[in-house]
Amino acid sequence: MPDALGIDTSNYTTSSALLRDGKMFQSKKLLPVKAGEVGLRQSDSVFHHVRQLPEVLKKLPFSGSSISVVGVSDRPRSMEGSYMPCFLAGMASAKAVSLALNVPLYAFSHQQGHIAAALYSSGRLELLRQHFIAFHVSGGTTEAVICKPEKSGIFSTEIVARSLDLKAGQAVDRVGVMLGLQFPAGPELEKLAIKSQKEFNIRPCLKGSDCSLSGIENKCRGMVNEGIPKEDTAAYCLQSILAALDGMAGSLKNKYGDIPLIFAGGVMSNSIIRKAMTAKYGAHFAEPAFSADNAAGIAVLAALKGGIPID
Repeated sequence: MPDALGIDTSNYTTSSALLRDGKMFQSKKLLPVKAGEVGLRQSDSVFHHVRQLPEVLKKLPFSGSSISVVGVSDRPRSMEGSYMPCFLAGMASAKAVSLALNVPLYAFSHQQGHIAAALYSSGRLELLRQHFIAFHVSGGTTEAVICKPEKSGIFSTEIVARSLDLKAGQAVDRVGVMLGLQFPAGPELEKLAIKSQKEFNIRPCLKGSDCSLSGIENKCRGMVNEGIPKEDTAAYCLQSILAALDGMAGSLKNKYGDIPLIFAGGVMSNSIIRKAMTAKYGAHFAEPAFSADNAAGIAVLAALKGGIPID
């Protein structure tokens, strides 16, 4: 069976994936961020990707593989003007592999890759044949897009809701660093929050289907200054994000009716949010290994574009 290679070089993770004989193999590595800092400059991201890509690719099981198509993320979103230099590193490597093997190269947005990874890992690739709403919730994005099938077998996206200021992943990381956690702080913040017994009565700040999350950082900073237990501050942060997503989803359901909801992105690996939104909306989530930045969705899209069957 022909195989598909996927490459993604986001702002914080060097990722590769090989869809081989219907099975997905992933290899990825976080970019190094100094303790106490909450991000990287684009120039630093590009530098680290160039250094890490050979190491990441080397860990894939290429021996005996028959790669017939290469996929790569070349921009953050599928919209005009969407650009980040970090994706140039992945594009360069993907082009080189494509030329060396004389196989087609297909480019997709980072967001399309996240959504495809969620559909693949939740066993819902059939939704590509209909309209659905996908939430992409990460450090750089907190938005919902309506996805529509295209003749190419891939899907188009249109933003229908978003955060008007701070992104959910930014809130998680900034609060985490406040609490002395290492960036990226998501997994450790969740562990802290699970220890809390507090149930906060949070009213999300919504404007239509859009949300505002900037108040989370300010409130949590005040809680830290007041000496509130770390686990309660962590719980407040995550419960606030949950309240905002709940409000956005409810608004979109009212507008678009009974349409499937998909949740993708690193923040959506959080078990607190996953449990609540699945129970209320029957939502579908990317499996944790496919939530954070990855190239699996890019490999899936490349396979679909290249006519490779996916079990």
